[in-house]
Amino acid sequence: MKKIFTLAAAAAMVATASAQNQATALSSHKFLDNWSVGVNVGAVSPVQPFSWSNLQKRARLTFGLELTKQWSPVFATGIEGGAYVNTTPSHTAIDQVTGVVFGKVNFSNLFLGYKGTPRTFEVQGRGGFSYNYNFVGGATAWGEEGTDFFGAKFGLDFDFNLGESKAWTVSVKPAITYNLDGQHYQGYGKTYGARFEKSDARFELTAGLTYHFKNSNGYHHFINVRPYDQAEVDGLNAQINSLRGQLGDKDAQINGLNGRLNDLQNQLNAARNQKPTVVQKTTKDMDIYVYFKQGKSFIERAQEPNVERIAIFLKNNKDAKVVIKGYASPEGNAELNQKLSTARAEAVKTALVKRYKIAADRISTEGLGVGNVFSEPEWNRVSIGTIEKN
Repeated sequence: MKKIFTLAAAAAMVATASAQNQATALSSHKFLDNWSVGVNVGAVSPVQPFSWSNLQKRARLTFGLELTKQWSPVFATGIEGGAYVNTTPSHTAIDQVTGVVFGKVNFSNLFLGYKGTPRTFEVQGRGGFSYNYNFVGGATAWGEEGTDFFGAKFGLDFDFNLGESKAWTVSVKPAITYNLDGQHYQGYGKTYGARFEKSDARFELTAGLTYHFKNSNGYHHFINVRPYDQAEVDGLNAQINSLRGQLGDKDAQINGLNGRLNDLQNQLNAARNQKPTVVQKTTKDMDIYVYFKQGKSFIERAQEPNVERIAIFLKNNKDAKVVIKGYASPEGNAELNQKLSTARAEAVKTALVKRYKIAADRISTEGLGVGNVFSEPEWNRVSIGTIEKN
């Protein structure tokens, strides 16, 4: 029992040290994530005397289960239980069982880096300590019915991760196991003291099938997440709040312009339904507004009804003429605003001539630079058509 408690204490120390080293990497992972269970089956044979024929002749079947916790893409710990088919004089089907506490290092991820998903092929190293028990029928040299001993196990795992989700792994696992109590596997000569001797070692070759349970992240493995900086998050939140305020201001401006557009549409509808009248003297009949975006002299679709309203009136009143005055808002320099205001007046004239076939000599234009028609500066991006009729 003392041996069992000592082994458990050593395993706890290893697990605790691992958890502390991986604390930063595991901040977004839960304890119940990244567990796997596997089955192993293969053969084991004494190392000494070494020859391939001797390994084959003295080999016997072994099988077992293992449970593994992956603490990071590089490091894992686990427990393994195994049994060996009887080839000794005892009459039991199983003549030895073993329990191993081990740690594993993924050399592929350690040296090549982890890309967010397991590679199709990976190499891992494993090492651990074991508690073993031999079932012996009849008395041993020490007058006991069985013997127990501490051991050690070192090996490599050649893993093939299957499928898109990498939920299953097939492995080839060569390993060396040692009897640290100095009890030879073939014979009962008693020695003392923990040691790594070839005469107390066995070569083990097994194949394994492992299933990786699904994690809270929805995958069967670790995924890479982008770490965030709180100062960066605060800065982005401030930008979002500022944009929300600007959006509120723009909404108010749009609502105002929409109201103005509705009024103009109503005026246009009234003009379409208006019957032509004859007026003997020259009078200023109406002003019609065509609005432009900042820095633009292109007539948008929403403003085309205003141009059409001018055209309808001119068609219904053959003697009427229109004076189009272009304006700009105060952004930019004076020279640019002068050119822009002229271009806006000419854009309305061009539309009347080309689209509605109004005679060019009935239309006069003038660019007046920065306008002060409206108190809101942005509303002064406008061409005003003043219709005069006789």
